[in-house]
Amino acid sequence: MPAPLDIRLDDLTGPASTALVRQHLAGMHAQSPTESVHALDVDALRHPSVTVWSAWREGEIAGIGALARLSATDGELKSMRVADAHLGTGVGRAILRHILAAARADGLTRVWLETGSDAAFLAARTLYASEGFVECEPFGDYRPDPASTFMTREL
Repeated sequence: MPAPLDIRLDDLTGPASTALVRQHLAGMHAQSPTESVHALDVDALRHPSVTVWSAWREGEIAGIGALARLSATDGELKSMRVADAHLGTGVGRAILRHILAAARADGLTRVWLETGSDAAFLAARTLYASEGFVECEPFGDYRPDPASTFMTREL
């Protein structure tokens, strides 16, 4: 059984966190057409409307995730990434549940997300569906895109 996770707020000033964000962004560009990449870079994730958490296991970064506040009641899940060494160990689910609990505690009533629609994103879509997310139409400034899957969940 893996060691417990320590999930904490992250200001993205540490090298491990910023490296994982950069890896996430590079991976999105490698897997999706440029016009379909909606991942945020480090500077965008530092915007006051975005809260970032990182998960740590035995002093090593295991994953990151963020929540962008869209309105008084809505938020968007952003930058979910599990470090390669921690794939399949429950890190993604733990971060997701942590973010949803924080969103609920902050008064949000709905969370949205955009993820890829091809096979490379099947594990992500499966995780989100298993946690109550359902597919929906594009939201906010998103437009229909065959490379994107949009999902939402009430809290």
